[in-house]
Amino acid sequence: MFGGSRAAVRLVQDGTAMTMAGEPDHRWFPPGTHITVRGLSKQFNGTVIYENFDLDLPRGKVVSVFGPNGCGKSTIINMIAGLIPLDKGDVLFDGKTIDETRIGYVFQNYREALFPWLRAIDNIHYPLKLMGLSKRAREERVAKLLTRFDVRIDFHRYPYELSGGQQQTVSILRSLVMEPEVLFLDEPFSALDYEMTLFMRDQMQKAFMETNTTMVIVSHDLEEAVYLADYVLLLTRRPTRIADYVEVPLPRPRSAETLSDPKFVEIKSHCLDVFRREAKL
Repeated sequence: MFGGSRAAVRLVQDGTAMTMAGEPDHRWFPPGTHITVRGLSKQFNGTVIYENFDLDLPRGKVVSVFGPNGCGKSTIINMIAGLIPLDKGDVLFDGKTIDETRIGYVFQNYREALFPWLRAIDNIHYPLKLMGLSKRAREERVAKLLTRFDVRIDFHRYPYELSGGQQQTVSILRSLVMEPEVLFLDEPFSALDYEMTLFMRDQMQKAFMETNTTMVIVSHDLEEAVYLADYVLLLTRRPTRIADYVEVPLPRPRSAETLSDPKFVEIKSHCLDVFRREAKL
């Protein structure tokens, strides 16, 4: 993570960080940064969740967010994704606002995320309709996506006719079809059984390797958080700060063998130590 005094910078209309003297301030956008968060603050019913919070998230990487219960893991990605308002602060994507950025989001509750009156294939088409693509363009893009991932689902069924894992797969495909610049996932596997969770982890890894999309994943499972990530963002109890920002320099594709890799075990152990310290277990 990179710092920089907010007192010494301002944002001009095009999103460029400038010093008060009018010179570019590159501390706002360290090399490789995609998402810049500065001075973020949020309270709920008088309880401070975040106060003057800064964060830089790298381009084309997977960042897992992990921390004690109630620390605001979902809150931080919901604020960055524009789903809930900030009390104060700035969030920029390559110096652009969220309205200028294609955002994808995969919700924890897949049953409520899909439109039950639309077939699975029509759910996947839906964001492309909102983007104004022609029927032919939509069909070409959807066909390309389904071929790339080779998911064995009857996409002409309605969501209630599919298993939980299949519904969540449809939800993920719907988010990917719009080719988002950033994809947020809020505990996307928490409602799935272990077998389906392993399958979905592999699907997400495949999606990342195919698209190189910047992804931010909230997880309540430390093994999963480390396995999926290039970086693990460890948070403290509220008012929430960054406890550690841990790199996971393990090659992809990762597999079951990765879980016993000495480097994986070392990183997971370190993250667990930080978590225990912050949760005071």
